[in-house]
Amino acid sequence: MNAVEFVLAGMLAAATPFLLAALGELIVERAGVLNLGVEGLMAFGAVIAFIIVYHGGGHFLAFLGAGLGGALLSLLFAAIVLGFNANQVATGLAIGILGQGLSALFGKTYESLTVRGPPKIAIPGLSDIPVIGGLFSQDIVVWLSLLATVAVWAMFSYGKLGLIIRAVGENPKAAHAIGYPVIAIRFAAAAIGGVMAGFAGAYAATIYTPLWADGMIAGRGWIAIALVVFGTWLTGRIFLGACLFGAVSLMGLAAQAIGLNVPSQLLACLPYLVTIIVLGIISADRRLLKLNGVASLGEPFERS
Repeated sequence: MNAVEFVLAGMLAAATPFLLAALGELIVERAGVLNLGVEGLMAFGAVIAFIIVYHGGGHFLAFLGAGLGGALLSLLFAAIVLGFNANQVATGLAIGILGQGLSALFGKTYESLTVRGPPKIAIPGLSDIPVIGGLFSQDIVVWLSLLATVAVWAMFSYGKLGLIIRAVGENPKAAHAIGYPVIAIRFAAAAIGGVMAGFAGAYAATIYTPLWADGMIAGRGWIAIALVVFGTWLTGRIFLGACLFGAVSLMGLAAQAIGLNVPSQLLACLPYLVTIIVLGIISADRRLLKLNGVASLGEPFERS
């Protein structure tokens, strides 16, 4: 397998933690809530999933536990910002720190232990195509994440639920005036975002890198938040961005494999450098951000 085949074969798997967390954050932000605690939600979900799999609970139960853990922390965030109108940025950062702290606490006795991931599912015929065949041989969670991407896209493009969520995010007072429960919808969106972040952490800890190490989420949550802006709140662009960052995260390993004399530290920071560059480019286009942005993002809602 050459470097190109290696990157293509692993791109979707590397992109999955970014994609799952970013889809959840997209739903939250479309409802008008800014949750910067995704890193902590992923870390908390990761440790729950790893512990469950390590003790023989299986991946289904692990993802269920991780999703519930992420939802609980996210609902705590929602209770503070929606119930008490607390600052969303500060509260999100605090919840993120809490999640990372709980991850370090619960995972301390599992340092360097490993678990076994599920087998890959190959699409007959397509997986045998030269060079790109690896794209069609992935684990079940990758395939489900692709379905989730299509579902989120369809919801916001054609579904009534997506329209309601967008209305709550764009003009919560108008949505409240026509009878939609703005606070309840935002609570539900926050819970879904927490579940998705928990799933992302579970995938990172039990399938993509089935080895427990403190800090193993390694900034993926921040990249997921950046992906929502990178994709200008559009599902298709978020998916392409996740694939880009997934590929970039593998380029360091590919460069080492072909013998490039590049410091490993520089290769390891490639995804973060790309994040900064891309966000700089996107942020410079004010028209694009205004066209697709969420009008009431981060603003508290008070019933009149």
